[in-house]
Amino acid sequence: MLLAPPMPAQAEDIWQRGRDLFEPCRACHAAEPGAEAQAGPNLAGLIGREVGGDPGFDYSPVLADAFKAGLRWDEARLDRFLADPEGMFPGFWMAMRGIGSAADRTALIRFLARPAP
Repeated sequence: MLLAPPMPAQAEDIWQRGRDLFEPCRACHAAEPGAEAQAGPNLAGLIGREVGGDPGFDYSPVLADAFKAGLRWDEARLDRFLADPEGMFPGFWMAMRGIGSAADRTALIRFLARPAP
């Protein structure tokens, strides 16, 4: 069994903050590998995945178009999305206000990008 190397305390604190910030998102999204899509797609393995790329989920037309254009989620794209989702993908179906705090967006991205410490 392979174990992830321990995270430095500060990185672990940021990851934990991201995990806490993700809790309201769990109403619609899972973040564990293999979990089924809910009202929203599973976000496990999001970094590096195509935008609109969960084959088991029915995306809004704007995200389906992003998929066709070959867009992929990376940390910078996810940061822009979390700051202003509607501005980035006008007409997408998820009801979400942006996250104004850069520190909160960073923590949420860290949580989504890394396995549990």
